[in-house]
Amino acid sequence: MAVSGLSFACKPYFPLRPSLFHCFGKIRFGSVAAIETLDEPETFIKGNNSQSSDNSPGKNVSGEDSKLPQWKKLNSQDLGISTSTISKPTRKVLNGLKRKGFEVYLVGGCVRDLILKRTPKDFDIITTAELREVMRVFSRCERIGRRFPICHVHVGDTIVEVSSFSTSTRNFGRGLTHELGRPAGCDEKDFVRWRNCLQRDFTINGLMFDPYARIIYDYMGGIEDIKKAKVRTVIPASTSFQEDCARILRAIRIASRLGFTFSRETAHFVKSLSCLILKLDKSRLMLEMNYMLAYGSAEASLRLLWKFGLLEILLPFQAAYFVRNGFRRLDKRSNMLLSLFSKLDRLLAPDRPCHSSLWIGILAFHKALSDKPRDLLVVAAFSLAVHNGGDILEAVDIARRINKSHDSSFHEISEPQYLDRQTLKDEVTDLAASVKSTLCEMTDEYFVSQAMSAYSQAPVSDLVEDQVADFNVLYHHREACCQLTTYL
Repeated sequence: MAVSGLSFACKPYFPLRPSLFHCFGKIRFGSVAAIETLDEPETFIKGNNSQSSDNSPGKNVSGEDSKLPQWKKLNSQDLGISTSTISKPTRKVLNGLKRKGFEVYLVGGCVRDLILKRTPKDFDIITTAELREVMRVFSRCERIGRRFPICHVHVGDTIVEVSSFSTSTRNFGRGLTHELGRPAGCDEKDFVRWRNCLQRDFTINGLMFDPYARIIYDYMGGIEDIKKAKVRTVIPASTSFQEDCARILRAIRIASRLGFTFSRETAHFVKSLSCLILKLDKSRLMLEMNYMLAYGSAEASLRLLWKFGLLEILLPFQAAYFVRNGFRRLDKRSNMLLSLFSKLDRLLAPDRPCHSSLWIGILAFHKALSDKPRDLLVVAAFSLAVHNGGDILEAVDIARRINKSHDSSFHEISEPQYLDRQTLKDEVTDLAASVKSTLCEMTDEYFVSQAMSAYSQAPVSDLVEDQVADFNVLYHHREACCQLTTYL
């Protein structure tokens, strides 16, 4: 018996560098991220160095605080950011556009991560070039998207996303219901940058970095929220989430990955508008779940999904488990599901994710144990069999030599008993069959509906009586699930 589909999609990684930005010493990090140190980049085209800070009055758009956010222009070197931390493919695209006379900026989450000394998952570029001009600069370039078109520039095996200020200008105000006005005292370039940042989801993502002038532009108060470790929407949270309900899941993902908390208004509407994620298509739900569970912050993500009433919509079996066994906020020792994902998180990072089949397999493995607790030796032998490619007899022989005491606080582990070699082998085979059967249940409409009706105490459980089976994140991914158990 062999188990396939449990491979890691990992990249090389390097040790953490010491923090250079002492201002953020109080920030709580949710997971460890490897910092990839590249060789010093090919020389950036020289830009004029600007002042390290230039505060201008800004207009309050969040509606949360009465104090207006100060516009800030900060020297990136003062924040400890070196151009060597920008990936080589990204530098090639930046340099290619800059040589043609266009302005280029890094924008969004990558700027935030560079400030926090974390490895960005990817780098997003915005430029004054039209998209058609971007396509003329790079031979391997394609335009994608209709409503919000961008360019994918292929550099080796890497895709670098490039958007245009002209596109964001055309989309500015589309569907927005809050009042907009041009801030007083800003020049045209500031206004163009401010207008683009206003379309971002959260203040900590509303930062722009000019790597040539070495200036970080902060129009939305993002630097202050990074210092406070807060996730706050750029515009009022109720408006933001109704305009794009995927922002609800992105808020969970960002907070869990960085160890940040929500601002009061953002937290309120994440919970009260959680039902809006039912509007998302299944592929988007699966994408967001994979971002949460495969990149090193799965445990924190599950905790936040439960806290804000989203877990029962996305993973109803696991929500039912939390209700059935009692969810204790800080205790992993009695919650095996959280313990398993905590162990997985130690192996992963934003630049070292795992394949989705691994976290799906862990969900099925845990549910099989929760439904029928097993002897520790059975669990150990099964895990060894998965690890060594499916050789059950070898796994059984290794497991029988284990003489260490084990943690008996998990409900999924039964009282130890003597098992001879053949009995242990049969038990492992039965557990494997149970995991495979559980995968089928987790993608079956009937069983999902049963799971949803099992726990009235769960938050917002009345939202999805008839819809949950259709929106269960695993329901439409039978192929991915079956890949895990092809050879069971």
